[in-house]
Amino acid sequence: QFSQLVSSDLKVLGRSSYTLCSDGQLLIRQVLHPETSKKNFLLSDCFYSFYDLRKEFHTCYPSSAAVKDQTIKTMAEYLGLGTDETEEDFGVWQVKTMVAIIFSMLSESCNHIFTEPETVKYKYETGPCSKSETVDSETVIRARGLPWQSSDQDIARFFKGLNIAKGGVALCLNAQGRRNGEALVRFVNSEQRDLALERHKHHMGSRYIEVYKATGEEFLKIAGGTSNEVAQFLSKENQVIIRMRGLPFTATQEDVLGFLGPECPVTGGKEGLLFVKYPDGRPTGDAFVLFSCEEYAQNALKKHKEILGKRYIELFRSTAAEVQQVLNRYMSTPLIPTLPTPIIPVIPPPYTIATGSIRDCVRLRGLPYTAGIDDILEFMGDATADIKPHGVHMVLNQQGRPSGDAFIQMKSADKAFMVAQKCHKKMMKDRYVEVFQCSGEEMNFVLMGGTLNRSGLSPPPCKLPCLSPPAYAAFQTAAVIPAEAALYQPQALLPTTRTPQASAAAPPTVTYYPAQAAQLYMNYTAYYPSPPVSPTTVGYIAAPPGAVAAAATATHTPILPQPGALVRMQGLPYNTGMKEILSFFQGYQYAPDDYTGLIQLSDQARSVLQAPKEWVCL
Repeated sequence: QFSQLVSSDLKVLGRSSYTLCSDGQLLIRQVLHPETSKKNFLLSDCFYSFYDLRKEFHTCYPSSAAVKDQTIKTMAEYLGLGTDETEEDFGVWQVKTMVAIIFSMLSESCNHIFTEPETVKYKYETGPCSKSETVDSETVIRARGLPWQSSDQDIARFFKGLNIAKGGVALCLNAQGRRNGEALVRFVNSEQRDLALERHKHHMGSRYIEVYKATGEEFLKIAGGTSNEVAQFLSKENQVIIRMRGLPFTATQEDVLGFLGPECPVTGGKEGLLFVKYPDGRPTGDAFVLFSCEEYAQNALKKHKEILGKRYIELFRSTAAEVQQVLNRYMSTPLIPTLPTPIIPVIPPPYTIATGSIRDCVRLRGLPYTAGIDDILEFMGDATADIKPHGVHMVLNQQGRPSGDAFIQMKSADKAFMVAQKCHKKMMKDRYVEVFQCSGEEMNFVLMGGTLNRSGLSPPPCKLPCLSPPAYAAFQTAAVIPAEAALYQPQALLPTTRTPQASAAAPPTVTYYPAQAAQLYMNYTAYYPSPPVSPTTVGYIAAPPGAVAAAATATHTPILPQPGALVRMQGLPYNTGMKEILSFFQGYQYAPDDYTGLIQLSDQARSVLQAPKEWVCL
């Protein structure tokens, strides 16, 4: 109705075109466009180009207040214009005052010319992004809580009214290559980014979306690519991308085109197909397909879970950034997978948790709960070179989840002091992290279950620790340095036995480094110290075969089994005996000579493992 009214008035004046002038950008960018998008209304062209009176006024009168502080009243007062706020109709006095301000700006004394209107993009433009591009961190946000099936167009619709850069939506994938409900969005300038942050906890359907600041490096890590094949595939603009997953490894281009059929023609035929392969050329079962319009893409999505060969095929909407991520991930896979080094005993333990009063450690407090080892190493920057091997210790709470604390062993007290000064209250993701210098003794107290606060040290709540596998798989991300689980013997963590036999000659202490799939955590009432992790040592500790044989012969201690050989049973009846356990596993192979585990334990720890509530079986 408004558009028709203005058009009829213009015809009387003999004109046909006009441009809106608004008091700021919020009404158009943050109200009209988002609301009409939710209600599926189409706005006329006049709402995609407008003049911001506040910006134009500041350009005309540079000595006036900053743009963000301008209001209609302050602009009128600057010009000495009166305002009549007695008008009862909504917005009438504001519009009349705006007209007076515009006439003053157009007068001969100012002779202001309205030349560069603000624009709102009609639609989101897809496109590739190269890792060599420079992305301003002031233009990137992270959206969290997205529906897993949402596409880049859905995200662009959520930010309707704001100008997203070409190819500026990057959906994030988890370690399994599936979407994790997060996306990085790049806007054309910082002003648009600031407006996007104001949509924090606005709704997409029935879900509210969290919006946070992000960096250009994070965006390039997700959306950037270097493959010429991918760049050529994505060079066709304004195409709809569909991802196919679960293809037979023998599937050819003709098979895929035949599966899609004539009702959804692929752009460019075979050139519109991109098969994802490993570096050695083996297929992964994934492919990306280009369609020229939404109708063809919808026809293709109707074939979701239809059969090709003997397999059902999954089809999803995709983005250019997802193409880059998937290709980058598979192309970075080594040709020969690195197998874990066989588990071996090391005599004596080369890495022990620090003790003593020397303040050569730092404590990180207030870490994001999603932070992993790689985030901590990135947070410390160049100081990672000064971390002792296996010197990063994450502290977990009673539920086995990150507590927000971590301890790091540095090579000297001076290095610890420098890190504390440099990194204190530095930002990690969306939180600032406090960094304090501390001693190895203080670190040990917390890792053993005590607390460290301003009033001093509080001892651990229990003296006898219990051995238990983790109840929560923490830090399992693709980019995390492998956390080598280590079980330390009495000198390091377990208290010595108080029985008379303790004075007898004991075999030398053996430290085992099981593979990642068989991680062991020290379970305490207050905290769970995580396995020591080294920023420099990624593999497992190796020793010559002769040393292994000598150690096994000298200590008569069997080596830990391969991952998967050790199982834990929970929820057993309290009256369960060994006969019932063996009967439960009837039909499965087990080692009948040793039912108490393979780890050399003190009598106290062994009695804990033999308690009837839990059995550790081989």
